[in-house]
Amino acid sequence: MALVRMRNMKGANATEIEKKIKRGNALRQGSAWRGYRGLVALLLFVLSVCGASTWWYLSSLDRDVTETLVRRSELVSPQPRVFTVECSEDYENYQRYPGCTPETCGRAVTDSVVTREEAQVLRRLAERGLALAGSEGGASILDLHSGALSMGKQFVNIYRYFGELIGDVFTKEDFELYRDVRGRIQAVIAETFDLDPSLMYLTKPTFFSRINSTEAKTQHDEYWHPHIDKVTYGSFDYTSLVYLSDYGVDFTGGRFIFMDQNGNRTVEPRAGRVSFFSSGSENLHRVEKVTWGTRYAITVSFTCDPAHAISDPALP
Repeated sequence: MALVRMRNMKGANATEIEKKIKRGNALRQGSAWRGYRGLVALLLFVLSVCGASTWWYLSSLDRDVTETLVRRSELVSPQPRVFTVECSEDYENYQRYPGCTPETCGRAVTDSVVTREEAQVLRRLAERGLALAGSEGGASILDLHSGALSMGKQFVNIYRYFGELIGDVFTKEDFELYRDVRGRIQAVIAETFDLDPSLMYLTKPTFFSRINSTEAKTQHDEYWHPHIDKVTYGSFDYTSLVYLSDYGVDFTGGRFIFMDQNGNRTVEPRAGRVSFFSSGSENLHRVEKVTWGTRYAITVSFTCDPAHAISDPALP
């Protein structure tokens, strides 16, 4: 009988021990799950914050843009994509030149005037010239017509400053391509707006630009302010830009934005793309701040007033 009671006690103890072991395992599993659940919650929180930050950043890039007229990935060829806008009344305050002064105003984009290969050559020209100096801020210019080059917080004349050495920087073929591209742009503007190209004249400033995200040091570096070319420069009647780098690949930000009363519309730069427009207040515009990379372009401007005409550049 005593042996039986001992066996029963041992059995009871074993059963109790098993229950404690199971209870301990359950407690440990519960504790592990709570810790795991806490890690999952933390991970989800971090992901949500990152997602919200990314969404805010991407939204902030487009918050000023109502419509994208042409994306970088599109190829506008062979005919320009034209967006007609009503001419402003400003033209009544300026002398009119029949055959040139805008009768129909608007903006247009084409990828068939300058090839991407030609854009690469022109970009290398700009890189060589701007490597001679450059602004301390985020915007530098090179004007082959006047010789103006950003240097620190001022400008120098490259033809006088570098003298005969300039022949080691630029070639005759560089200038020939530049003049040829200018002629093609003049022709497409004249055809699009039904003008007489012989009554259009190249005017100043016509220049290469290099823009990056460096903080502005002078007023010349603040390229992002809204403006009207006809008001800012006086002589402009038609403005064009030749892009030498790709938006979203070579740089971010830096899009050209038309600021209309009912919204803002943008053109995304693409190497070889030409964007052109009538220069009055119907085309108030600005350039976004470049947030990453480097944006290269050429501004080529035309006037109807022969008194403001300039010649094509030539090596001294």
